[in-house]
Amino acid sequence: MSGGNEGKMISGKTVAEHNTRESCWIIVHGKVYDVTEFLDDHPGGSKIILKYAGKDATEEYDPIHPPDAITTNLPPEKHLGAVDQSSVERVEVKITDAEKERLARVDARPPLSEILNLHDFEAIAKLVMTEKAWAYYSSAADDEITNRENHIAYHRIWFRPRIMRDVTRVDFTTKILGHDSSMPIYMTATALGKLGHPDGELNLTRAAAKHGVIQMIPTLASCSFDELVDGAKPGQVQFMQLYVNKDRAITKRIVQHAEERGVKGLFITVDAPQLGRREKDMRQKFDDEGANVQKGDASVDRNQGAARAISSFIDPGLSWKDLDWFKSITKMPIILKGVQCWEDAFIAYDQGCAGIVLSNHGGRQLDFARSGIEVLVEVVEKFKEKRGITFPRPGFEIFVDGGVRRATDVLKAVALGATAVGIGRPFLYAYSSYGPEGIDQALTILRDEFEMNMRLLGAPTIKDVVPDMVDARSISTHVVAVPGDRLYDSNYDSMQSATLKAAAKAKL
Repeated sequence: MSGGNEGKMISGKTVAEHNTRESCWIIVHGKVYDVTEFLDDHPGGSKIILKYAGKDATEEYDPIHPPDAITTNLPPEKHLGAVDQSSVERVEVKITDAEKERLARVDARPPLSEILNLHDFEAIAKLVMTEKAWAYYSSAADDEITNRENHIAYHRIWFRPRIMRDVTRVDFTTKILGHDSSMPIYMTATALGKLGHPDGELNLTRAAAKHGVIQMIPTLASCSFDELVDGAKPGQVQFMQLYVNKDRAITKRIVQHAEERGVKGLFITVDAPQLGRREKDMRQKFDDEGANVQKGDASVDRNQGAARAISSFIDPGLSWKDLDWFKSITKMPIILKGVQCWEDAFIAYDQGCAGIVLSNHGGRQLDFARSGIEVLVEVVEKFKEKRGITFPRPGFEIFVDGGVRRATDVLKAVALGATAVGIGRPFLYAYSSYGPEGIDQALTILRDEFEMNMRLLGAPTIKDVVPDMVDARSISTHVVAVPGDRLYDSNYDSMQSATLKAAAKAKL
């Protein structure tokens, strides 16, 4: 608390009197804020704030904001003081019939022991998450062609296993930017973790520590950056994903604070000068507070879903010339996240980046962008052809993300020259459907898949997973899935026909 209001106690009755557009106070985490002048600047629009005018907005605030968002964005004089909690008028939470049905589906989940692969978590998550949360996590750009392609592309790569090799013990540990990882994967950045579980991204922090993998902290986490760093175990390695703010002073502060807190790599997102149209997410906005926006909002279209509501600060002017500035403000290795062709990979290499992530933002940006795994084949071929450089290579590491659901997907990427692969949505679905135990099970499943497939490939160590073990000649053959072919449904024995316990299902 600042601005001379430390220790000031305000009654709930007083707060309740400020419940109009002309004077709008809200309560968040026991503190009172005057947000009147902020209403029209709120990225999510004014209506959602006015719904909580004069009341406690914490329950609505927490899932889509880090704890320090309000204190960061409001000037100190708008921090009015603490509230007498015993006198606060709270928003009545009504449990709708739809929510009752959802909670019944939660109760009807199969036991975790029946979850055999990462696809299964996705099937359960779709059934038990709130509609808004599912829409945000699962949505992708336009017709979601790239979202499906990200996974389907892996099906165009086939193995060439070796036999008669001693695989009594297999070792799939590796190093990522010089840091140990128990598997050639990392938890890539995903936003709004609390939409799926009250602990949000802390679920990932804790699971990463337990399983010896690296977490990439997102700029748009529901938890604060410091909360996630404080939640790590001593010596636990964390990276940071950065959306570059139009205000470079803010960006500099974020980057240098991350370095001071011990973050080991800065992954700058470069594929989002504007966020793509994620229509499932956008429709949720239309159905919720998007209709009948308040006076003053007409000049800005706020009806773009959760993604756009939280990302209006991103700088569309980010360019190659900014790399020198980033190198001047931090000694952390800089990795560009969102490279999508070999020409840009060469520029990143020549400008001294520590690596690149071949990524199309999980299919959430430009529809018909190629998959990361296809771009990997192109990038590695061009580096060898034009520069005589082969991968994996210390000093410049290539990562891939998007569409990964099996250890076999990861091993294909490793064979083709990737250091490691980023996994995002599957971990969200795991903890959204089963909490901390879910993410623990997801990582255990991957570990078991790595062990089995390394043996079947004839690869005792990760260094033995080489280009000759895969046939990627068909990688550039693009066949768009027919409209009725939903992601993964034809690829595995889905649990969706047997997702709920019979007795509970009968009650729905």
